[in-house]
Amino acid sequence: MEKIRTAIIGCGKVGATHALAYKTLENSQFTAVCGSKLEKTIAFSKAYGVPAYTDIGKMIAENDIQAVSICAPHPLHAELVRQAASAGAHVLCEKPLAVTLQDCDLAIHACEKAGVKLSVISQRRYYPAVVRMAAAVHSGKVGRPIIGTMTVLGWRSPEYYLLDPWRGKWKTEGGGVMVNQTVHQLDLLQWMMGPIAEVFGYWDNFNHPSVEIEDTAAAVIRFRNGAIGQFLVSNSQKPEFYGKIHVHGESGASVGVQVEGGTPYISGVSSAVDPSFNDIWTIPGEEANLEIWQKQDREMAKTIDPMNYYHQLQIKDFLDSILQDTEPPINGYEGRKTVELFTAVYRSQKDGKPVSFPLPIEEDESFDGRYSYLPYSKRK
Repeated sequence: MEKIRTAIIGCGKVGATHALAYKTLENSQFTAVCGSKLEKTIAFSKAYGVPAYTDIGKMIAENDIQAVSICAPHPLHAELVRQAASAGAHVLCEKPLAVTLQDCDLAIHACEKAGVKLSVISQRRYYPAVVRMAAAVHSGKVGRPIIGTMTVLGWRSPEYYLLDPWRGKWKTEGGGVMVNQTVHQLDLLQWMMGPIAEVFGYWDNFNHPSVEIEDTAAAVIRFRNGAIGQFLVSNSQKPEFYGKIHVHGESGASVGVQVEGGTPYISGVSSAVDPSFNDIWTIPGEEANLEIWQKQDREMAKTIDPMNYYHQLQIKDFLDSILQDTEPPINGYEGRKTVELFTAVYRSQKDGKPVSFPLPIEEDESFDGRYSYLPYSKRK
């Protein structure tokens, strides 16, 4: 089998997930790693038996690297994508693609100019229950989607924000629960429901006085097809943790998935996650499948390592898209959609009104209010 010479940029917790995939996939020849801190990068490289670099261009040139994963903190993504693309490598970027629309466009245009592929990690699209639900919605089994809801309630302790120095700050994390913990679920909601016309949203920080970023956000969405949606996400609720997405169709049929459950997932830290499963399914003639699918998904979860398995599926598809010269399954424009959605929530709260799509590129230095806006709960 032909192999792609692969490398990683960013040697943190999620970098280990990508390294494992590149080390084990048949279409990958894991070749090198690059990081900003030499000592940490060397330790990471020794664990996988590949050379360490601190210069992206040098790593790509000296090792004839064909594809890289960007696994650095969110605000660095766009510039690292640009550097890798300029050096001639195809790029797989961890979520989110960037934390501003301007940076999303920088990354997308850099890859287009260099003639390389750009893909964004959204491994939850590969969950069997999610695949099942998306197929039903996109094939019209529920009729026109008219209502879409997404809820993710969980908890992040003060200790969580001490795991890495970039956590909890606008400039180094780029945002809170929307940007980091629930960006995958935002992606799934817009993927199921289609293009967005308008968003009205709020965000706040209720239970985390030691960090700057939001721990809670909510929004109402009008989709271009006329459907209405909403989401509520929070890191301020415990002890339970769950994430659910439901789509209700014009036919009266509904489908849903519990994407998350049990212990909150922390990349590179968690050792287990509860399996995803379909929790609502009222398509006529298919109602009895719900119990069968739930059993299948529970049994499958026992046979795989869910912490890495779904990343590996998407990474394999990304490498195959290079070998076959096809479009990657989740390209840069798909990744940008989620950034536009959470940007709309920040901008809506700043402006105090609904925000129409497409959003213009950010122009103010307040980062759409993230740097300067005082959350409602902190006002006196």
